[in-house]
Amino acid sequence: MSANEAILTAHCDDRAGIVAKVSNWVFEKGGNILGLDQHVDSFSKRFFIRVHWSLENFKLKKNDIAIQFEKEMASEFNFDYSISFVEDVPKLAIFVSKLGHCIWDILARHESGELKAEIPLIISNHEKYRSLADRFNIPFHLFEINKTNKAEQEKKELELLKAHDIDLVVLARYMQVLSEDFVSHYPNRIINIHHSFLPAFAGAKPYHRAHERGVKLVGATAHYVTSDLDEGPIIEQDTIRVSHKESVEELVRRGCDLEKIILSRAIHLHLDERIAVHGNRTMIFE
Repeated sequence: MSANEAILTAHCDDRAGIVAKVSNWVFEKGGNILGLDQHVDSFSKRFFIRVHWSLENFKLKKNDIAIQFEKEMASEFNFDYSISFVEDVPKLAIFVSKLGHCIWDILARHESGELKAEIPLIISNHEKYRSLADRFNIPFHLFEINKTNKAEQEKKELELLKAHDIDLVVLARYMQVLSEDFVSHYPNRIINIHHSFLPAFAGAKPYHRAHERGVKLVGATAHYVTSDLDEGPIIEQDTIRVSHKESVEELVRRGCDLEKIILSRAIHLHLDERIAVHGNRTMIFE
């Protein structure tokens, strides 16, 4: 993708002619469509579309595109939509606790140029990864949280995120439950990763209890965070087969490897504007 491009993701109640209308709107404004994906969800009767087009000869300035789309298209179809621009670099904040496999992976991918995002800060409730943040030259902020100061600390965290214009929060194995108030500030903009043993093996040491039960699959799930713990819209999932021959330590290692991959996929899908959320479901544009 070049810098001078735009991406529309939208959904509305299904009706005939939406693809033609949207495509023609882009064409009439001088845009060249580079990619178009659409889907009708038979369950909700909802229409989803993602349009990626070049702005090289587009007649509208960037600041006017959403305004005109609202007037000429969104009002007609009652679209729930967003318009983004490829040249805009999102700002990502990482939250981490004591488990480091996910944050190491994110920072390595960012350092190599794989992640198209800025990472202005890392937030943690433990001191453990301050040296890692220093190694990657990213400011580290410690917010120790207990039962009495949770609301106060979250308020400070939100102020910090706002001051840095954060677009996406990634919970890289952050072992604190975010309050409903915190989540409300970033709807569908907080991504969490966890093993897929839930709900059978919730709580501490799930791999140990899964090993005791002789599980045959190890999985990972990345999802948006909502007020319902671990029940937000699922973005990405995968599993690998395991056997009775593998120790608890091997299950943990393989599970952590999978968590890194699934979290990375989810972050990429979000940054590339390939996710449409309706209710508690996601539609992923490939």
